[in-house]
Amino acid sequence: MTVHHADATPDKVAARERSTLRAVAIPTEHGGWSLTLEPVLLGLLVAWSWPGLSLGVAAMLAFLARTPLKLVLIDGWRGRWLTRTTVAAQVAGAELLVLATLVTAAALTADARFWWPLLAAAPLVAIELWFDMRSRSRRLLPELAGTVGIGSVAAAIALADGNGTVVALGLWIVVAARAAAAIPYARTQVFRTRGRPCQLWHSDVAQALAVIAVTAGWLVDAVPLAAAVAIAAVAMFNVAAVRAAPRPAKIIGFQQMFFGVAAVIVTAIAVLA
Repeated sequence: MTVHHADATPDKVAARERSTLRAVAIPTEHGGWSLTLEPVLLGLLVAWSWPGLSLGVAAMLAFLARTPLKLVLIDGWRGRWLTRTTVAAQVAGAELLVLATLVTAAALTADARFWWPLLAAAPLVAIELWFDMRSRSRRLLPELAGTVGIGSVAAAIALADGNGTVVALGLWIVVAARAAAAIPYARTQVFRTRGRPCQLWHSDVAQALAVIAVTAGWLVDAVPLAAAVAIAAVAMFNVAAVRAAPRPAKIIGFQQMFFGVAAVIVTAIAVLA
């Protein structure tokens, strides 16, 4: 007599496959969408071009590919190969292939200087992936390294369209400073919400460093004054908010996303004025 297991029906098998694909393909870092989009948006607002658009889409694909790539690295580090590993490797391979195609297409017509910020950011991305492989991606260092690294896309897009090095550097400074201040602030607020021990000065130092960075950029004419003021205003809000009653993580995320987009728009207007 043949026994038919309920969990072996075609519908349930297909559901498990969809669940596995979703788990390996969809990033769980919700704030990462905004932190990746901001440098892309800033670069394209300041220096729209088709090569720049290709680089921007490639940056978003890099963010997506990190999720399956991280799973492959983790399983490889632990010496195992699971069903999810195979699916993750296939998804990562497809996304990285499209990414490479986009970068190659951009390189055909773009100013070759666009490679320099990407090469400068490569060690930061490597640090993030090294922590990913060891299942320590939630640490502050890899989060900051990856975020500052992806900010290089703003500079690459600007250089691809023939803009000056100083302008490109200024864009990178703005998005990196904004993001590097937002991450410790958000972490501190989430810790407070969950009742975990935390030190407020960790967030405060990040805000101070962000203001110092954009101020230094302004002093060398790389960062517009309006952009520096915008970053300083967000920093002051963060210093005050981290001492107020903690808000839900979703509210914190939406606040920081709004601030990020606002800083991008202010910076773009100031650069183009």
